Amino acid sequence: MRMYDIITKKKHGEELTESEIRDFVREYTRGALPDYQASALMMAIYFRGMTDRETSALTMAMAESGDILDLSSFGTLTVDKHSTGGVGDKTTLIVAPIAASVGCKVAKMSGRGLGHTGGTVDKLESFPGYDTGLSAEDFFRQVEKVGIAVIGQSGSFAPADKKLYALRDVTATVDSIPLITSSIMSKQLAAGSHSIVLDVKCGSGGFMKTPEDAERLAVGMVNIGKLCGRNIAALITNMDTPLGYAIGNSLEVREAIEVLSGKGPEDLREVCVELAVAMVRLALGLSEGEARERVLSSLEGGEALRTLKVWIAAQGGDASYIDNPELFPKSRIIHKVYSTESGYVARIDAEAVGTASVTLGAGRAEKDEPIDHAAGITLYAKPGDKVEKGELLALLHTDRDEAVKAAESAVLKAITISDEAPEKKPLIYKIVG
Repeated sequence: MRMYDIITKKKHGEELTESEIRDFVREYTRGALPDYQASALMMAIYFRGMTDRETSALTMAMAESGDILDLSSFGTLTVDKHSTGGVGDKTTLIVAPIAASVGCKVAKMSGRGLGHTGGTVDKLESFPGYDTGLSAEDFFRQVEKVGIAVIGQSGSFAPADKKLYALRDVTATVDSIPLITSSIMSKQLAAGSHSIVLDVKCGSGGFMKTPEDAERLAVGMVNIGKLCGRNIAALITNMDTPLGYAIGNSLEVREAIEVLSGKGPEDLREVCVELAVAMVRLALGLSEGEARERVLSSLEGGEALRTLKVWIAAQGGDASYIDNPELFPKSRIIHKVYSTESGYVARIDAEAVGTASVTLGAGRAEKDEPIDHAAGITLYAKPGDKVEKGELLALLHTDRDEAVKAAESAVLKAITISDEAPEKKPLIYKIVG
């Protein structure tokens, strides 16, 4: 393989062979190719794109660059749900126990939050004692017994993606649909589940800002998943506004418990029901109607909540917090943010609210930065709500005195008040696959 020839070929818009793509991924992963040549290829792909065949080959090569979790012992029952990242996105805590409670096997690796987006692992660690680093033996045993286990992502899975993403991040080639697709799907394939449901977030708090771009990404990932032999579907969901009212780790856990208890925000419940229906439909081979009936029965009958308790306890977490959420620690400072004018809430900028929660300590600006599990924001309004001047809009939870003023200013700027009620946007734009 001459890297010069591969770069030239893609520069002219020609289709790379599977062998050429595999050679590139292998050699770059082991450090045999310089960053400047890999950067040149990434930029050529950015401008010239890739066919589905090329993207599939790149995805598989990246997935096979490290370990692949073998879940074949569970047959076709394994299912994973992956979100492209959002604000207030605590859906895994809800949909995973729903799916497990009706017979699916949820063997999942999740990440930590970075930037304005939250991470499932950080949320789960709000339960004292929860072990995100189970041994392979304990992981499989728990999936077999409980139907669900969620651990932190291992560096041994798709190492090529880690190297290439870091390179794309500093060469302005992140926002390429084929490269995004291969990045996400390589990790999903390495995770080993037979069925995959993708939650493609769309709006200010998501990576894709418009429904059109989100659909392009969703279609690309579904096509690649099918080419790689997976049952797969993608839901394009609204992330222009935070999902639910809670942003921050233990705050979001408490809200997830509310939904599983038959309460909680309607938007969060609706999105979770649709995601869970897709998971159950794919993993169990049911019709949409049959899957919905099982999901609603589990949710309304309390079986999903009971599964959450068994799951958390099995993984070392203190499940008593589920029955008594008041046990979760509270921030030293709980600051009230009031509306400065009367009118209708026209918009709540999800990214700005997520960034404000990071300022309060709920997230991290750098990979290894510690977080405060009690920190975050509780909203008291949604787009379309009428508010009066002086009415409570949000609570800021933090132990950082110096962060309150900046976070309050950011939240007030994020919430747009207008004289007229806004047009209602759908929670789910489209289902692909």
